[in-house]
Amino acid sequence: MADDRIGPAALSLAGVMARVAGWRPEEFWAATPADVRAILAGWVEDDAAPAMGRDALAAMMEVFPDG
Repeated sequence: MADDRIGPAALSLAGVMARVAGWRPEEFWAATPADVRAILAGWVEDDAAPAMGRDALAAMMEVFPDG
């Protein structure tokens, strides 16, 4: 891929997603911005997001049991 055809920011983000999420190039280019945001959200502290409480965790574990 030539730098003159693809923006440098996109190339940098592809590299970040390869390191953070293990994405191969075809996975990066098939992803939506929402996919990238969802992966990167775990790396950003968000004080506005409420912490998951016991009740929410228990409900999630009931819906998605292990094994």
